[in-house]
Amino acid sequence: MAREILPHEAALRAWLLRRVSCRSDAEDIIQECYCTLSERGDFGSIQSPRAYLFTVARNLLLQEIRRNRIVQIDSVAELDRFDVVCEEPSPERVAAGRNELALVRQLIADLPARARKIVELRKIEGLSQKEIAVRLGVSVNVVENEASRGLKVILDRLTGGALASKARKQNDDSARNPRAN
Repeated sequence: MAREILPHEAALRAWLLRRVSCRSDAEDIIQECYCTLSERGDFGSIQSPRAYLFTVARNLLLQEIRRNRIVQIDSVAELDRFDVVCEEPSPERVAAGRNELALVRQLIADLPARARKIVELRKIEGLSQKEIAVRLGVSVNVVENEASRGLKVILDRLTGGALASKARKQNDDSARNPRAN
C-alpha cells in the first residue's frame, strides 16, 4: 500500500477538495479509502493503483452524498460529473406512466368484445395468433384482423385522432387522383 497507493494521496486530496465543502470531509474520505483498501491486502493484481484509488474515493463520496439527508445544491450538481445513472423514474414520470396505463386500459375496455379479448390475449397474455384462434374458435385471419383493428383504434385515440385524419387525407387524395397510386 505504501508503494502503490500512498504516492497518490496529494492528487486525491486535491481532487476531493474540489468536490466537497470542507477539508475535514476530504480527510474522512481519504481515511475511509485507506480502510477499504487495507481490507483488500494484495495490490499486485491492480493494473492501475491510482485509478483504483480514485474509483474507491469516488464511490465513497457518492455513498456519503446519498447518506446525507440534506443534500447541498453543489453536491447535486456534482453528481452529473460522476456519471451516476439513477435508474428510478422521477415521480412525474411515474404519474404520467400510471395515467397512460389507465388510459390504455380504458381504451382496451372500450373495444368491441371479441377485439378486446383478442388484444388482451395477444398483447397482455402474449399468446400467439394461432393459440388465440384455437381458444376462441375463430380463424387466424380473424385474430389478425381484429388485433390489427383494435390496435389501430387504440393508437388513434392515444394520438388524438391523428392517425385517422391522416388515413382520411390519404384516401381523399387517392380518390381525387387515382393515377398517383
